Amino acid sequence: MTDAAGAASPRVLSLAWGRMEVAGLGTAKDVKLYPGGGRAWDWNETGTRHDPGILPADVAELLDRGAAIVVLSTGMHERLGVDPRTLELLEARSVRVHTADTTEAVRTYNRLAATEPVGGLFHSTC
Repeated sequence: MTDAAGAASPRVLSLAWGRMEVAGLGTAKDVKLYPGGGRAWDWNETGTRHDPGILPADVAELLDRGAAIVVLSTGMHERLGVDPRTLELLEARSVRVHTADTTEAVRTYNRLAATEPVGGLFHSTC
């Protein structure tokens, strides 16, 4: 799905261990969502690992696609970290950020997606 000015962020329809279903996008293990679209989140693109966790390069696409708020999931058992440089980048750009385990992150994201230009990174396992 491509980004469209003023487009809503796609809603997460379901979450299970290792599987997320997103409206208009289908299913994937990990997803990257933003206003107007999203795609599977391939950690290999940026070299993401559980430690130090979500990297500034992981959130760059969300910002480029118009996310004014970012939701970062730390995994179902909170084993995925968030690199401090990522939080520094979001703060420097005055982007509100929510960090939570994946279940709570999905709840927060879906609530915000109803009215806000939100982006999110979601890890559906550990």
